[in-house]
Amino acid sequence: MKLPFMEQPSLHPELVACPHCQQTGRIGIHSRAERRFICHACQRTFAETHGTPLHDLKYPVWVVVLVLTLLAHGCPVVVIVAAFLLDERTIRAWQSKAGTHAEQVQAAVVCNGGVELGQVQADELCVNTQHGKVWMATAMSVFARLFLWGEVSAQRDTPLLDKVFAKVRRAAKGVQPVLVAVDGLAAYPKVILRHFSDIVRSGQVGRPPRVPWSDLHIVQVVKQHSGRLLTGIERRVIHGCRQRVDELIALSQCQLGRINTAFIERLSATFRARLPALARRTRNLAQGCTRLRHEMFWSGTVYNFCTIHSTLGATPTMAADLTDHVWSVRELLFFRPPAQKPAVQPLHAVV
Repeated sequence: MKLPFMEQPSLHPELVACPHCQQTGRIGIHSRAERRFICHACQRTFAETHGTPLHDLKYPVWVVVLVLTLLAHGCPVVVIVAAFLLDERTIRAWQSKAGTHAEQVQAAVVCNGGVELGQVQADELCVNTQHGKVWMATAMSVFARLFLWGEVSAQRDTPLLDKVFAKVRRAAKGVQPVLVAVDGLAAYPKVILRHFSDIVRSGQVGRPPRVPWSDLHIVQVVKQHSGRLLTGIERRVIHGCRQRVDELIALSQCQLGRINTAFIERLSATFRARLPALARRTRNLAQGCTRLRHEMFWSGTVYNFCTIHSTLGATPTMAADLTDHVWSVRELLFFRPPAQKPAVQPLHAVV
């Protein structure tokens, strides 16, 4: 008896481009049993999985999809090894391929200039690895609960934040009102002002100045501790207008509220639940920055595209008007991100 997740969906040649000649519209089905297409332009055949992380694997697609689904939701590798009798190196290789693919999908769909940012919150997590402590920095759009980007580095410094906010700036749908809420790390204001500004050329000699966006606002939430005891919280407006800050908070949170970083902390809690290496006092230590980056992007992209947020009744990408339906994990794995997107517009998923 076949279970539902073992069933193979229908082949759709009209949605596929030939990987050899890039031809579309002239693709046919070569073999349903082997799930291969044929291009009538160049007369070459190719597998359904060509150009995806599932290509040339020695296991059925449903097994790989099931294992990657478990990994995306926090199942430890040792449990999957015991349940499926797979080699740990095989599972790690699948997760690395899926993480690389997820990063490409995230860059092509989310970080392609089509997001109304509204309020952006950013935070960093300290992660214990087998080679010492590293830092994982993430940023999100509050209104859509959308994970925008993340980076992993051995240092909690300006280059780490630069990489994150370069992608956040790229995701912005033109110049727009933006409120950025961060913690008390001193490098944040300078990095944010550098990325959310434009060069103004006056024709005079010398380097032209960078002028911040007119409706850019930066706030910081500084927590004060005495040992491990929280003694107070200071909320600062670093750049912009306090009245406009309150308006943007009300618009992005759909209610009146104070300056906070609660939403990025909830996203960090989601990552802690879905990445065993981020759990406190865990034995499942990350194996390095590259492996942790793959795990972060795989779980973060599944969260964006495949997980219905309870407060939204939709996935974050649906709330951000980037997709029109809930993607399955299989659909995410079969999605082939374009090298360059010709126009900035909502993108809908296909298998």
